[in-house]
Amino acid sequence: MIKKLLGAVAMALTCTTALAAGGDFPLERAPKQVNDLASLQNGAKLFVNHCLNCHSANSMRYNKLAEIGLSDEQIRDNLLFTGERVGDMMRIAMQPADAGKWFGTAPPDLSVIARAKSINAGPSGADYIYTYLRTFYRDASKATGWDNLVFPNVGMPHVMWNDQGPRELTRTEVRQAKAQDGSTGWERVVTTYDAQGYASVQREPLAGYKGHGSVEHRFKALDPARASRYEQEVADLTNFLNWMAEPAQLQRKRLGVWVLIFLGLFLVVAWRLNASFWKHVK
Repeated sequence: MIKKLLGAVAMALTCTTALAAGGDFPLERAPKQVNDLASLQNGAKLFVNHCLNCHSANSMRYNKLAEIGLSDEQIRDNLLFTGERVGDMMRIAMQPADAGKWFGTAPPDLSVIARAKSINAGPSGADYIYTYLRTFYRDASKATGWDNLVFPNVGMPHVMWNDQGPRELTRTEVRQAKAQDGSTGWERVVTTYDAQGYASVQREPLAGYKGHGSVEHRFKALDPARASRYEQEVADLTNFLNWMAEPAQLQRKRLGVWVLIFLGLFLVVAWRLNASFWKHVK
């Protein structure tokens, strides 16, 4: 537990990632598991309070949350605010036409977003969500005042910014550049976005540089305590979205184990039966 807490604080203070120029932003592994009921319950609370205002979950009913240990009374008292019933779908009041006028497009339904963002033989959808929610940064040049490293030019603002607290982003890029004489060389460009989203840029020529282009992002939390709590909240919210995309996944995995055991036993029986059947045949 102490190691996890220290790791979360360290990640909140600085999150550094180096990658080849032009590549996709690498995804961090989501830390929570869908068998952690406390995490799922907190994630459900965060989802209802922060996400369900704009994003619907039309494939999920509130009473389905009983599978993560919540009673109907707890759901009614803590997760229903505008007259919904426990058996209702997780819908929102905003109409798609209005969402198109206000945001340019309707915010996507999040019922199966974790499965939709999964990559075969690669990062899971939970990894995508976890990294996405942790890589918002202030950018005063954007209409919403925010941008994101996983989803550049995203139209969604950082709705949990107050939980995370203020922080700065430093982007260091090594790239080719043309000199005044027309020759091509290399330069290091350091762009710093402060807590209000205003950018400052420093350029440094790299004489004799023989490497390749690279980009590095470094976050610095200005309120480490809030940033550490936010890390836990994002992990719980990601865990809930991952569970919601397939509530039966634990049952599926348990059933899969029994199927494999049965097939293993049947293989032994079939092998011995085959040997007995053909033992007199030469």
